[in-house]
Amino acid sequence: MHFTDNVFLYYFLPLVLGLYYASPRGWKPWVLALSSYFFYGWWRPDFVLLMWFSTIVDYTCGLRIARDQAAPGAGTTAGKRWVVLSCCVNLGILAYFKYANFGIETLNSILVANGGTALEWSKVILPIGISFYTFQTLSYTVDVYRRDAEPVRQFRDFACYVALFPQLIAGPIVRYSSIAEQLKSRVHSWGTFSTGVMIFQAGMAKKVLLADTFSRAADQGFALADPTMLEAWAAAISYTFQIYFDFSGYSDMAIGLGLLFGFRFPVNFNRPYISRSITEFWRRWHITLSSFLRDYLYIPLGGNRKGPVRTYINLALTMLLGGLWHGAAWTYIAWGAYQGFWLVLERLSGRRTLYAMLPGVLQNALTFVIVVIGWVLFRASSIPEALQFLGAMAGRGSSAASTLFIEWSHLQTIAYIAGPLVIFGFATTQEHAKRPRTWWVAAVFVLFLISLLHLHRASNIPFLYFQF
Repeated sequence: MHFTDNVFLYYFLPLVLGLYYASPRGWKPWVLALSSYFFYGWWRPDFVLLMWFSTIVDYTCGLRIARDQAAPGAGTTAGKRWVVLSCCVNLGILAYFKYANFGIETLNSILVANGGTALEWSKVILPIGISFYTFQTLSYTVDVYRRDAEPVRQFRDFACYVALFPQLIAGPIVRYSSIAEQLKSRVHSWGTFSTGVMIFQAGMAKKVLLADTFSRAADQGFALADPTMLEAWAAAISYTFQIYFDFSGYSDMAIGLGLLFGFRFPVNFNRPYISRSITEFWRRWHITLSSFLRDYLYIPLGGNRKGPVRTYINLALTMLLGGLWHGAAWTYIAWGAYQGFWLVLERLSGRRTLYAMLPGVLQNALTFVIVVIGWVLFRASSIPEALQFLGAMAGRGSSAASTLFIEWSHLQTIAYIAGPLVIFGFATTQEHAKRPRTWWVAAVFVLFLISLLHLHRASNIPFLYFQF
């Protein structure tokens, strides 16, 4: 089920809101948990069992870690066996469902290239959102082990935390410690509810009217066998806009839905395309993933505490694994390596870009170009395709006349005017929602209504990040 499904908008969400606010306080977590299981199981009910398994394992490990640490004479490593078990189970689940196909396909290509016989393999179906909820449950047990969070005592609260449907499928990645108190007690008010409605509406408009419009131009361009330089750049920039509006739109919708039930989720995007360096970009893009990689991978690897060379290795490795987290493909690994290269280069320059002496607007422009080139690696289906497309962007493509713009509609023209204005000229949705002005509320409501009309004509508009 998607946030843009008619079933979700007209049936599921109103029914769950009604049941939630009609339920006694002690029942509210169960209402959210059970409705979230229904939401997740709408596509594949059997995958709910996998989520239950992960929930039970990490709930038990959290309690066992706390018990061992509270025992008389407990040392600094008390509870370590349980956090190791949690890591093995969670990473094992993720490895099998997300990377088994990639591993077998890579092995088969090596076997065939050396005259061997490919292994027979039934492809594993990837459960939607497994990367997000696995990271959340894993962070819980690690935080309990580090004593950064108290273990949850009520199973219903932990079940609600893991399955919470607003951010279950594609984030933001919410750490248990950040909403532990909210799971026990939340403030419900008309002000919070109305703010949630506005943020949800703005997110839907981003997704339906902008992301999906840019996706058509991006798909056209990347489908060309031999694009011209203009076509290649137009497609790359279209995808750059598409992935931002798609994912930030989803994050806005998730944050808005959370507020409807009294939850305050962390902001996931803060105008990333106005960054003046790649380091700054990663402080603004997918903030919850960036902070997760920093706290649970980069710092445990040693961070910047073991000398410059080790710092560069840790940065590169963190981004390489961050790329692999997005998907089991060499293109994602290449994208992670590309991002790591720029982060290391900026660290070598004293956390400054090589173009730091330029005016701010040029720093922004050059950083944006670097990001656009990176998204080509992210979007391409293979490394050769990515290299061919990058070659076209460099002017080594077709010399024929451009055909990309022939099928453009008035909506696409409006999107290409409005999109950059929103990205570079407007504050974030959350900033507008803090002090909503009449014009903003009215504009968001009108755009939301237009989005609903558009949804009635569209057959399927999935979110990009559902595949991760």
